[in-house]
Amino acid sequence: MKALCTELGYTFKNSRLLETALTHPSYGGDHHVPHYQRLEFLGDAVLELAISRYLYFEFPEVDEGKLTRIRAGLVREETLCRAAKRLQLGKYIRLSVGEDRSGGRDKPSILCDVMEAVLAAVYLDGGFDCAVEVIRKALAEDLHPRMMEDHLDAKSRLQEILQRDGDMPRYEFVSMQGPPHAPQFRYRVILGDRTLGEGVGSSKQNAQQDAARNALRLLGNH
Repeated sequence: MKALCTELGYTFKNSRLLETALTHPSYGGDHHVPHYQRLEFLGDAVLELAISRYLYFEFPEVDEGKLTRIRAGLVREETLCRAAKRLQLGKYIRLSVGEDRSGGRDKPSILCDVMEAVLAAVYLDGGFDCAVEVIRKALAEDLHPRMMEDHLDAKSRLQEILQRDGDMPRYEFVSMQGPPHAPQFRYRVILGDRTLGEGVGSSKQNAQQDAARNALRLLGNH
């Protein structure tokens, strides 16, 4: 727990909150101890408020529609999974033997849930400002202003740009790698016979968005 607190940049007064946040329902059911689902519910709200406040003050000239799209990118599973991996949450999760053997420590859905639960635990233990600081550290470069455009709908932006010249991009499946519980899809975006970019992601949609972002960079519209 001390090692994880160091990663979080926060020391708990009530360590049981952190233990609960790291307890998967499979382990909780086997050992009759509380698990993270209620904390996850609260953490989702804490995260959304923290990100909303951050964006509101960080981008005073940006309208609410664009802020909403940026926020959606920051609170999605893929972003939270990256945050959980930065903090190495996977190795601290308490799982049943079966869930552990099936690769539960690497499942994006579990990592995302635990990330939200940990944020709720920090909020309950230390208050909103402490939770905000942990969010800033966990999301790291995803909160950098230069990265914000990456959280918009890149496919829509690319289509809008290309349609000015009457063109329409198409997305082509390249490959799927990794274990069944944590697949990595690769897609390329093509214009005519030219590949504009390739991307990877934990879902087909995420991989296509990543390909579109790389295409926008190539076209100088990042």
